Amino acid sequence: MVLTALSGALGFLSRLPVGRTEAAWEAFRRAPVAFVLAAYPIGALAALPVALAAALSLPGPTVAFVLLAALALVTGVNHADGVADLGDAAAVHGYPAERRAVLKDTTVGVGAVLALGTVLVGLALAGIALAALPPLALAGVVIAAEVGAKLSMAAVACLGEATHDGLGAGFTRRADAAQFVGPAVAAVPALALTGLSLAAVGAVLAGLAGGLAVLWWARGALGGANGDVFGAANEVGRVCALHAGVVLWTLS
Repeated sequence: MVLTALSGALGFLSRLPVGRTEAAWEAFRRAPVAFVLAAYPIGALAALPVALAAALSLPGPTVAFVLLAALALVTGVNHADGVADLGDAAAVHGYPAERRAVLKDTTVGVGAVLALGTVLVGLALAGIALAALPPLALAGVVIAAEVGAKLSMAAVACLGEATHDGLGAGFTRRADAAQFVGPAVAAVPALALTGLSLAAVGAVLAGLAGGLAVLWWARGALGGANGDVFGAANEVGRVCALHAGVVLWTLS
């Protein structure tokens, strides 16, 4: 069951050629822990080229570009689409129903550009900062950040309420707060990825905090969570996690 759910999670959260079956998708929607389990291979694959670039002493901006390219190649753009949609919704002055209507509009507005641009700049700046870390510490922070980002998605599934039938409802209506214990336990190994430094701990917790902030905003602005909220929680959580990890490594 867990392996089937993990296969479904990797098929949804990444571009890895794991195959996509209805059974795996259904198992994933019933097992929020799969979000976090999938974070480890996704994070490792993204971290490898970035750590290699840093080990070769490439310039910080180049390492940042490698980070952005690796994340795009491994995870795709689905989650970035959620950031853009929520950015447009945030630009609307009105009731939750009016903001939800904007989410269905395929037109890209200034809110989408600003939100997505902010996330990309945040990732790029994190990449420049990561270049100063030892390669193993860098890899640990990147993997821990991915765990934190996926832990935030699991939190949306377990703590969020769907605004309507759709992708988000497929998760939130199958999970409850008690099921968040599984993802939290699955995230524990990531806390040790940077050894005695608190960098990995900070990355995981900051990733969760970033995603919870998105969920909190969505409850008030949209009336609940949908698929875009999941995507935005992942992207915002990752940015928060990477910066927290770098800061704590630098201070330790």
